[in-house]
Amino acid sequence: QAQLVEFGGGLVQAGGSLRLSCVASGRTFGSYTMGWFRQAPGKEREFVAAITGSGGTRHHADSVKGRFTISRDNAKNTVYLQMSSLKPEDTAVYYCAADRSYSGRAALARDYEYDVWGQGTQVTVSS
Repeated sequence: QAQLVEFGGGLVQAGGSLRLSCVASGRTFGSYTMGWFRQAPGKEREFVAAITGSGGTRHHADSVKGRFTISRDNAKNTVYLQMSSLKPEDTAVYYCAADRSYSGRAALARDYEYDVWGQGTQVTVSS
């Protein structure tokens, strides 16, 4: 089974940028739809962004559209989340996840569609 490890979290001032990386084990990474989710203290986990295996379809949550960009490098088994213009409300633990059986664009934002999860990385944005 694939394993996912996130990197790149940290503390940043409002308006700053961070890039998260998620490295997957296994030889079938290019077939997985990959997603980023986040969970702030006391809140439910929420969808951030997703990208299909070929990279041909990307979907970003309205709350991050224009500020965050998801991308992937299948040769490196890595998915990225470039975050810019960060706000204090972006503070959360960020998780990457893999969906090994893509079932359409409507499924991209559904966390229950993803069957492999990383351990999470903390992003803290100070005001």
